[in-house]
Amino acid sequence: MGLNYIWDLVIRAEQQGLAREKLHFRPGRVFSPYMELSPVDLNARMVEQAVDVNPYYRFYELFKDMFDVNVEDAPELRDALFDIIVHFLAELDLKQGMNKREYYIRFVLADMEAGRFGEGVSRALCLFSREERDRIAGNVLRLYETGEALYLLRDTLRYVFPRSTLYAHCEERDELLLYIGQENNEITQAKAGLIMDLFLPERFQTELYWEAHFGIVDVEETMRLDCIAMY
Repeated sequence: MGLNYIWDLVIRAEQQGLAREKLHFRPGRVFSPYMELSPVDLNARMVEQAVDVNPYYRFYELFKDMFDVNVEDAPELRDALFDIIVHFLAELDLKQGMNKREYYIRFVLADMEAGRFGEGVSRALCLFSREERDRIAGNVLRLYETGEALYLLRDTLRYVFPRSTLYAHCEERDELLLYIGQENNEITQAKAGLIMDLFLPERFQTELYWEAHFGIVDVEETMRLDCIAMY
């Protein structure tokens, strides 16, 4: 798995959809003195909920008395305390690697989850990966800093929908044509809706195109028979 630190495992777990609160840290019965984590299967790709930890790898002074071989009292209490303390240490590890902007991103994400950007945003946020949520929150911060809504709308769309393209038609009216390049279903609708809720300027009218692109003269891939959307 290539993981050796508790913070590394927490990040991998969240990437796999396992919340850090679901992890249970326990002192390993058998462990290597050269590793902080002691997985049963060193080649496992998925993170298990129960995590064996070498408590002396980085935190000898903290745990040296808690797991003295001569102390046998209250094993359940000591295991529970160990889990709580390691969770706390993992949080410290994660925060030590964060800069000021990353803290702001976490605040924006917390506000989104709490519904401060609207209930639609709060409901749809869980559909995005961790990396996508970070990109969205980072672009919200940039929106407040620069006001470049159209650029950030396009950037976010391209990150979430790599085949997407945004066309601005502003000569006669403020209109945006958004080609998504994916199947039209409830999930893609909710994702596109969240992005537009956050970054689409109010004055623009929009048309969304999903799998079929509208025809553009002299652009061959948009002029294929039976694959052209009506504009």
